[in-house]
Amino acid sequence: MSYNFRENIEKMQGYVPGFQPTGPDVIKINSNENPCSPAPGVFQALANLANPANAGKFQKYPPVMWDDFRKVASKLHDVPEEQIICGNGGDEILTMLVRCCCDENRPMAYPVPTYTLYPILADIQNCPVIEIPFEEDFDIPKALFETDAALTILCNPNAPTGTFVTPTKIAELAKAVKGVLLIDEAYADFAPDNCLKLLQTCDNIAILRSMSKGYSLAGMRFGYCLTSPRIAKAMTKVKDSYNINIAAQVAATAALKDQKHFQANRDLIITQRARVTNVLRELGFKLSDSNTNFLLATVPAATTAADIFEKLTEKNIYIRYFNTPELADKLRISIGTDQQNTKLIEALQEILK
Repeated sequence: MSYNFRENIEKMQGYVPGFQPTGPDVIKINSNENPCSPAPGVFQALANLANPANAGKFQKYPPVMWDDFRKVASKLHDVPEEQIICGNGGDEILTMLVRCCCDENRPMAYPVPTYTLYPILADIQNCPVIEIPFEEDFDIPKALFETDAALTILCNPNAPTGTFVTPTKIAELAKAVKGVLLIDEAYADFAPDNCLKLLQTCDNIAILRSMSKGYSLAGMRFGYCLTSPRIAKAMTKVKDSYNINIAAQVAATAALKDQKHFQANRDLIITQRARVTNVLRELGFKLSDSNTNFLLATVPAATTAADIFEKLTEKNIYIRYFNTPELADKLRISIGTDQQNTKLIEALQEILK
């Protein structure tokens, strides 16, 4: 070959998403998707968009600053519109902030284990990474308060552990860090609290939200960030020009409007989460209470995570096995529908009997 890529790109490994199985008999509970239907208004909004009378919406570029969505989000969260930045999924929000904050001399810091995209984005930006192991109780590591990172990331509730840190403790971290603190709240819809109120006292925080988890719109790819005016201005500079297509914008806006539907789906997931948690414990799994739409379960000593994963796969039930040293004895299980969870439970009972 007569050409080369940047050295850091040549060396890095790309992000590896969970397997995406297809088929009518597949039970896919490996990617933390929401099994509930999106709000009815989502389908109506997309149908209206598809009307030939609205052809102009396809012929023209979409709203560059996501006007309709920001109006709804501003009212819901009591945050000024100009402090809301939207992205093509929460992952683009992460990308914007890494672009803004990090380079070869400006490191990123986060506790581990956590979302595996963070180090990938650091590799792309060629910035140093400071990885600090969580405390035994998954509280914020003390060393995270003392780094010189330009960008500190805390996933809360955390993936893949499902654990939660109180906003009070996160406020202390925001005051201690020297750079920007990104609070990744992709799973906050299933948690007992969130960090929105910190925007009133901390001007160095950015709060990521996702429409994929609580609003059942993973396929539309829409995320947003609530932050300070200064950080919002910087993110606007580095975002792609027309970063969210018109269909995703109208779908996300319709979903956010229907809080009654959202709450009903949230309650269903939380109820099923408790059910699956109790059964797994009865089967000998060890797991902490989850604050997300998934569970991280340590398998019984008499078996292995890899063995259970393979046997479930043979039954067309797909969960997540990470096969890393710190997670080798654990499985991550997304909460599915009542029927999906029943089939999972029956399969595990058969495997473990």
